[in-house]
Amino acid sequence: MVVKTAEFVCSNTQVNKLPAPNLPEYAFIGRSNVGKSSLINALTGRKELAKTSQKPGKTQLINHFIINKEWYLVDLPGYGYAQTSKKNRADWEKFIRKYLTTRENLQCVFVLIDSRLEPQKIDLDFCCWLGENGLPFMLIFTKADKLSRVKCDQNMAKFRRALLKWFEEVPPRFLTSSEEKTGLEPILDTIADINAAFVPPTKSI
Repeated sequence: MVVKTAEFVCSNTQVNKLPAPNLPEYAFIGRSNVGKSSLINALTGRKELAKTSQKPGKTQLINHFIINKEWYLVDLPGYGYAQTSKKNRADWEKFIRKYLTTRENLQCVFVLIDSRLEPQKIDLDFCCWLGENGLPFMLIFTKADKLSRVKCDQNMAKFRRALLKWFEEVPPRFLTSSEEKTGLEPILDTIADINAAFVPPTKSI
């Protein structure tokens, strides 16, 4: 897939105010500071589409972008550490989970994992929650330029083994570097394949 256009649509925390669910939709989420905004900008070829920051927890809303006028890319708040109150974190978690479990046109959740790290409990717990709720997801390992390919492969294998304690099989996974623009095409091609089979819901939420 070639990304020709990528435009901001809206930001909010209320699911009933999201765009009509008539196009396929893909959510991107991960632990705070995993490099989500950088990945979204690299995927779309737009340097400032998603706001990047050295401060974890920058994204605090459900952000919709329309790609090629054909599908929605959704930038969700990161889970885990963020410099905000416990109440705000609880509120974020509530509306994120409501969005994920009720959005009719959501085709896949892309869970971003820092390839530099050993398996983190917070990532594994979130993947298990997705599985328990029957939500399709795939794994995107980020920051592959920060360490050797051998070490990346080792960390991905460890994460896979950890997931196999709860799942019969592990979802597809991608290794990416936003800095080097590597591993992006397979993600876009996967989205294109899913889009080809998309059937709009018969009614909105």
